[in-house]
Amino acid sequence: MLKTLSAVYENGLLRPLEPLPLKENQHVSVTVSDVFEDRADAWLDHEYMASVDAIQEVEPTLEEVRRVLSKIAGNLSNDIRAERDSRG
Repeated sequence: MLKTLSAVYENGLLRPLEPLPLKENQHVSVTVSDVFEDRADAWLDHEYMASVDAIQEVEPTLEEVRRVLSKIAGNLSNDIRAERDSRG
């Protein structure tokens, strides 16, 4: 069984704040953290999320896309034919 739970430290003992399905005198392994944190927060990549927040996502308008594409030299159809012919 693997379970994360909250406990209170009282009189030198850790007292779980919820019942545990353990037998009396059963030995267990305990990991202690004095920082209470949300479980999902522990798995979150905060550095990545900060970098995503820093990016300003602005969708280009159709006119902006057309303007940028119009600056590309050549003809797409000819480029496709040339690539197809070069493959054999």
